[in-house]
Amino acid sequence: MTQVVEVATRDRVRVLTLNRPAARNALSSELVSALYSALVAADADEQVSVIVLTGADPAFCAGVDLKEFARDGKEYLARFDAEDCVRQVALMTKPVVGAINGATFTGGLELALGCDLLIASDRAVFADTHVRVGVLPGGGLTARLSRRIGSAHARRLSLTGEVIDAAEALRIGLVTEVVPHDQLLSQSLDVAGSIAEVELRLLLPLKQQYAEGDDATLAFALSREREIAAATAVEFEQLERRRQAVMSHNRQRL
Repeated sequence: MTQVVEVATRDRVRVLTLNRPAARNALSSELVSALYSALVAADADEQVSVIVLTGADPAFCAGVDLKEFARDGKEYLARFDAEDCVRQVALMTKPVVGAINGATFTGGLELALGCDLLIASDRAVFADTHVRVGVLPGGGLTARLSRRIGSAHARRLSLTGEVIDAAEALRIGLVTEVVPHDQLLSQSLDVAGSIAEVELRLLLPLKQQYAEGDDATLAFALSREREIAAATAVEFEQLERRRQAVMSHNRQRL
Protein backbone atom coordinates (compact mmCIF):
# COMPACT_ATOMS: atom_id res chain seq x y z
CA MET A 1 0.00 0.00 0.00
CA THR A 2 1.33 3.45 -0.95
CA GLN A 3 2.17 5.69 1.97
CA VAL A 4 1.26 9.37 1.67
CA VAL A 5 4.40 10.16 3.68
CA GLU A 6 7.46 8.07 2.99
CA VAL A 7 9.83 7.77 5.96
CA ALA A 8 13.50 6.85 5.70
CA THR A 9 16.45 7.20 8.07
CA ARG A 10 20.05 7.70 6.97
CA ASP A 11 22.43 7.71 9.90
CA ARG A 12 20.95 10.40 12.17
CA VAL A 13 18.90 12.08 9.44
CA ARG A 14 15.18 11.35 9.04
CA VAL A 15 13.86 11.95 5.51
CA LEU A 16 10.14 12.64 5.16
CA THR A 17 8.75 12.69 1.62
CA LEU A 18 5.26 13.95 0.83
CA ASN A 19 3.92 11.31 -1.54
CA ARG A 20 0.79 12.39 -3.40
CA PRO A 21 2.49 13.27 -6.70
CA ALA A 22 -0.67 13.06 -8.80
CA ALA A 23 -2.18 15.76 -6.55
CA ARG A 24 1.07 17.75 -6.40
CA ASN A 25 1.37 16.66 -2.76
CA ALA A 26 -1.64 18.74 -1.76
CA LEU A 27 -2.48 18.47 1.93
CA SER A 28 -5.36 16.02 2.08
CA SER A 29 -6.68 15.07 5.51
CA GLU A 30 -4.77 11.81 5.26
CA LEU A 31 -1.53 13.58 4.42
CA VAL A 32 -2.00 16.18 7.17
CA SER A 33 -2.42 13.44 9.74
CA ALA A 34 0.44 11.30 8.43
CA LEU A 35 2.88 14.20 8.22
CA TYR A 36 2.00 15.45 11.68
CA SER A 37 2.58 11.99 13.14
CA ALA A 38 5.86 11.55 11.27
CA LEU A 39 7.14 14.92 12.47
CA VAL A 40 6.23 14.25 16.10
CA ALA A 41 7.85 10.80 15.91
CA ALA A 42 11.06 12.21 14.41
CA ASP A 43 11.29 14.90 17.07
CA ALA A 44 10.90 12.28 19.83
CA ASP A 45 13.37 9.78 18.36
CA GLU A 46 16.71 10.02 20.17
CA GLN A 47 18.43 8.41 17.18
CA VAL A 48 17.41 11.31 14.92
CA SER A 49 19.17 14.68 14.95
CA VAL A 50 17.93 16.36 11.76
CA ILE A 51 14.87 16.09 9.52
CA VAL A 52 14.87 16.55 5.75
CA LEU A 53 11.44 17.42 4.34
CA THR A 54 10.82 17.02 0.62
CA GLY A 55 8.16 16.03 -1.91
CA ALA A 56 7.69 13.39 -4.56
CA ASP A 57 8.21 14.97 -7.97
CA PRO A 58 6.99 17.06 -9.66
CA ALA A 59 5.98 19.26 -6.70
CA PHE A 60 7.03 19.99 -3.15
CA CYS A 61 3.52 20.89 -1.98
CA ALA A 62 0.60 22.67 -3.63
CA GLY A 63 -0.90 23.62 -0.28
CA VAL A 64 -4.32 22.68 1.01
CA ASP A 65 -6.32 20.14 -0.97
CA LEU A 66 -8.87 22.57 -2.36
CA LYS A 67 -11.11 19.81 -3.72
CA GLU A 68 -11.38 18.31 -0.24
CA PHE A 69 -11.65 21.79 1.29
CA ALA A 70 -14.52 22.73 -1.03
CA ARG A 71 -16.27 19.42 -0.37
CA ASP A 72 -15.87 19.19 3.41
CA GLY A 73 -15.50 22.83 4.48
CA LYS A 74 -15.02 23.23 8.21
CA GLU A 75 -14.55 19.49 8.70
CA TYR A 76 -11.43 19.70 6.57
CA LEU A 77 -10.10 22.69 8.51
CA ALA A 78 -10.75 20.89 11.80
CA ARG A 79 -8.01 18.42 10.86
CA PHE A 80 -5.49 21.24 11.25
CA ASP A 81 -6.84 22.03 14.72
CA ALA A 82 -6.07 18.49 15.88
CA GLU A 83 -2.98 17.67 13.83
CA ASP A 84 -1.52 20.86 12.38
CA CYS A 85 1.42 19.58 10.34
CA VAL A 86 2.24 23.07 9.03
CA ARG A 87 2.57 24.49 12.53
CA GLN A 88 4.43 21.39 13.70
CA VAL A 89 7.29 21.94 11.24
CA ALA A 90 7.97 25.31 12.86
CA LEU A 91 7.64 23.83 16.37
CA MET A 92 10.22 21.10 15.86
CA THR A 93 12.98 21.11 18.47
CA LYS A 94 15.36 19.58 15.91
CA PRO A 95 16.56 21.32 12.75
CA VAL A 96 14.49 20.82 9.61
CA VAL A 97 16.06 21.14 6.16
CA GLY A 98 13.55 21.74 3.38
CA ALA A 99 14.59 20.09 0.11
CA ILE A 100 12.35 22.01 -2.29
CA ASN A 101 12.03 19.88 -5.40
CA GLY A 102 9.27 21.64 -7.30
CA ALA A 103 6.18 23.84 -7.04
CA THR A 104 5.70 25.28 -3.53
CA PHE A 105 2.45 27.19 -3.41
CA THR A 106 0.38 28.84 -0.68
CA GLY A 107 -0.02 26.30 2.16
CA GLY A 108 3.02 24.52 0.76
CA LEU A 109 4.96 27.75 1.11
CA GLU A 110 3.79 27.99 4.72
CA LEU A 111 5.04 24.46 5.25
CA ALA A 112 8.43 25.38 3.77
CA LEU A 113 8.71 28.53 5.88
CA GLY A 114 8.64 26.41 9.02
CA CYS A 115 11.94 24.81 8.00
CA ASP A 116 15.20 26.15 9.40
CA LEU A 117 16.72 26.43 5.93
CA LEU A 118 15.65 25.72 2.38
CA ILE A 119 17.68 24.16 -0.42
CA ALA A 120 15.99 24.40 -3.81
CA SER A 121 16.12 22.42 -7.00
CA ASP A 122 16.56 24.52 -10.13
CA ARG A 123 13.04 23.35 -10.99
CA ALA A 124 11.49 24.84 -7.86
CA VAL A 125 8.93 27.63 -8.11
CA PHE A 126 7.17 29.52 -5.34
CA ALA A 127 3.92 31.46 -4.99
CA ASP A 128 1.43 32.69 -2.41
CA THR A 129 -2.02 32.44 -3.99
CA HIS A 130 -4.13 32.58 -0.82
CA VAL A 131 -6.23 35.58 -1.77
CA ARG A 132 -6.64 34.39 -5.34
CA VAL A 133 -8.42 31.27 -4.13
CA GLY A 134 -10.54 33.26 -1.70
CA VAL A 135 -8.87 32.65 1.68
CA LEU A 136 -6.42 34.44 3.94
CA PRO A 137 -3.21 32.88 5.25
CA GLY A 138 -3.65 31.13 8.57
CA GLY A 139 -0.59 28.90 8.74
CA GLY A 140 2.02 31.50 9.58
CA LEU A 141 2.80 32.90 6.14
CA THR A 142 2.36 36.60 6.86
CA ALA A 143 4.18 36.21 10.17
CA ARG A 144 7.17 34.35 8.74
CA LEU A 145 7.59 35.36 5.09
CA SER A 146 8.49 38.99 5.81
CA ARG A 147 11.00 37.84 8.42
CA ARG A 148 12.61 35.61 5.81
CA ILE A 149 12.71 37.91 2.78
CA GLY A 150 11.73 41.38 4.04
CA SER A 151 8.36 43.09 4.14
CA ALA A 152 8.38 44.55 0.62
CA HIS A 153 9.18 41.26 -1.13
CA ALA A 154 6.68 39.41 1.06
CA ARG A 155 3.87 41.87 0.37
CA ARG A 156 4.54 41.73 -3.36
CA LEU A 157 4.32 37.93 -3.42
CA SER A 158 1.10 37.85 -1.40
CA LEU A 159 -0.64 40.78 -3.10
CA THR A 160 0.18 39.75 -6.68
CA GLY A 161 0.17 35.97 -6.37
CA GLU A 162 3.10 35.94 -8.80
CA VAL A 163 5.19 32.83 -9.34
CA ILE A 164 8.93 33.16 -8.79
CA ASP A 165 11.61 30.71 -9.84
CA ALA A 166 14.46 29.28 -7.79
CA ALA A 167 16.95 31.93 -8.94
CA GLU A 168 14.68 34.74 -7.74
CA ALA A 169 14.01 32.87 -4.50
CA LEU A 170 17.76 32.75 -3.92
CA ARG A 171 18.17 36.43 -4.75
CA ILE A 172 15.60 37.57 -2.20
CA GLY A 173 16.79 35.16 0.49
CA LEU A 174 13.92 32.68 0.54
CA VAL A 175 16.31 29.77 -0.09
CA THR A 176 19.96 29.38 0.89
CA GLU A 177 21.12 27.67 -2.30
CA VAL A 178 19.95 26.30 -5.64
CA VAL A 179 21.28 23.03 -7.05
CA PRO A 180 20.60 20.93 -10.15
CA HIS A 181 17.47 18.88 -9.67
CA ASP A 182 19.24 15.52 -9.63
CA GLN A 183 21.58 16.75 -6.88
CA LEU A 184 18.92 18.12 -4.55
CA LEU A 185 18.51 15.17 -2.20
CA SER A 186 22.21 14.39 -1.99
CA GLN A 187 23.09 18.02 -1.25
CA SER A 188 20.30 18.27 1.34
CA LEU A 189 21.53 15.08 3.00
CA ASP A 190 25.10 16.41 3.01
CA VAL A 191 23.99 19.60 4.76
CA ALA A 192 21.79 17.65 7.17
CA GLY A 193 24.65 15.25 7.85
CA SER A 194 26.94 18.13 8.74
CA ILE A 195 24.33 19.44 11.17
CA ALA A 196 23.88 15.95 12.64
CA GLU A 197 27.56 15.88 13.61
CA VAL A 198 26.74 18.35 16.41
CA GLU A 199 25.87 16.69 19.72
CA LEU A 200 22.17 16.81 20.50
CA ARG A 201 22.87 18.37 23.90
CA LEU A 202 24.22 21.41 22.01
CA LEU A 203 22.18 21.19 18.81
CA LEU A 204 18.78 21.47 20.49
CA PRO A 205 19.53 24.53 22.64
CA LEU A 206 21.29 26.18 19.70
CA LYS A 207 18.14 25.89 17.63
CA GLN A 208 16.15 27.13 20.63
CA GLN A 209 18.36 30.21 20.85
CA TYR A 210 17.66 31.07 17.22
CA ALA A 211 13.96 30.30 17.53
CA GLU A 212 13.49 32.47 20.60
CA GLY A 213 15.73 35.22 19.32
CA ASP A 214 14.20 35.59 15.85
CA ASP A 215 11.62 38.17 16.89
CA ALA A 216 9.84 38.78 20.14
CA THR A 217 6.69 39.73 18.21
CA LEU A 218 6.44 36.48 16.21
CA ALA A 219 3.98 34.84 18.61
CA PHE A 220 1.72 37.88 18.46
CA ALA A 221 1.91 37.99 14.65
CA LEU A 222 1.01 34.31 14.37
CA SER A 223 -1.94 34.74 16.73
CA ARG A 224 -3.30 37.78 14.91
CA GLU A 225 -2.93 36.10 11.51
CA ARG A 226 -5.09 33.20 12.65
CA GLU A 227 -7.67 35.51 14.23
CA ILE A 228 -8.04 37.64 11.10
CA ALA A 229 -8.20 34.58 8.83
CA ALA A 230 -10.86 32.95 11.03
CA ALA A 231 -12.97 36.12 10.94
CA THR A 232 -13.03 36.17 7.13
CA ALA A 233 -15.89 34.29 5.52
CA VAL A 234 -14.86 31.47 3.20
CA GLU A 235 -17.08 30.80 0.22
CA PHE A 236 -16.68 27.05 0.06
CA GLU A 237 -18.83 26.63 -3.04
CA GLN A 238 -16.52 28.91 -5.04
CA LEU A 239 -13.22 27.30 -4.08
CA GLU A 240 -13.08 24.80 -6.94
CA ARG A 241 -13.80 27.49 -9.53
CA ARG A 242 -11.13 29.71 -8.03
CA ARG A 243 -8.69 26.80 -7.82
CA GLN A 244 -9.06 26.15 -11.54
CA ALA A 245 -8.60 29.84 -12.33
CA VAL A 246 -5.42 30.04 -10.24
CA MET A 247 -4.01 26.88 -11.83
CA SER A 248 -4.64 28.35 -15.28
CA HIS A 249 -3.08 31.66 -14.21
CA ASN A 250 0.01 29.92 -12.85
CA ARG A 251 0.45 27.77 -15.95
CA GLN A 252 0.44 30.89 -18.11
CA ARG A 253 3.21 32.44 -16.00
CA LEU A 254 5.49 29.42 -15.81
